[in-house]
Amino acid sequence: MITLKSKREIELLAIAGNIVYQTHKYLQPYIKEGIKTIELDKLAEDFIRSKDATPSFKGYSGFPYTLCISVNSEVVHGFPSDYVLKNGDIVSIDIGACYKGYHGDSAWTYKVGEVDKEVEFLLEHTEKSLFIGLEQIKPGNRVGDIGYAIEQYAKEHKLGVVKELCGHGVGTSVHEDPEVPNYGIPNTGPRLKEGMVIAVEPMLTLGSPRIFIHDNDWTIDTADGRPSAHFEHTVVVTADGYKILTGTGE
Repeated sequence: MITLKSKREIELLAIAGNIVYQTHKYLQPYIKEGIKTIELDKLAEDFIRSKDATPSFKGYSGFPYTLCISVNSEVVHGFPSDYVLKNGDIVSIDIGACYKGYHGDSAWTYKVGEVDKEVEFLLEHTEKSLFIGLEQIKPGNRVGDIGYAIEQYAKEHKLGVVKELCGHGVGTSVHEDPEVPNYGIPNTGPRLKEGMVIAVEPMLTLGSPRIFIHDNDWTIDTADGRPSAHFEHTVVVTADGYKILTGTGE
């Protein structure tokens, strides 16, 4: 069921979203060659808890960590580990924070040192595809308009769209209705209404969009081993468009 959030709920979702934003900013100086991804997880958990919030993902359906940290060909749901980041890696960090029962959710893919031009292209255009999708958000448009815009942009740039994974509603659960795919048909799907809160999160690949799941039953990887990027914001539908809840402010 899709719920429209009250003014008070949106205020709490905005606080949760801002904690996620602050956590990304806090981690950025540490995302460099030589750090273990488990160390980033610990830093994030301590920071989120210092803001009177709790990690949304830790314990969610049994997920054991604060962050989803997905390196290079890993698409989503990567486990923090003793893996040491090295020059040329890319790392997607997906952060969720819960404040007074309401969640924020945002992912960003970061470079470690210098990456090759192909990977730069992937990062640039996956990030741009997120904002192309967000441009479709206003009352009266439909979820299919978001996915169609992202898919067409990805196709124009010859990037693969992972179709098995999608965005979602956000509220008192980190994953609510509606699903927000990164592909679609214009003017189809649920109609966007003021007060809806959704996470839009394109996951694009340099090669085939085919994926497989690791033995841990969580981590999803590209079938061909080519790099993947992931960018996500949680937004609220406003009277005339949208407002990002996970991207600005201190």
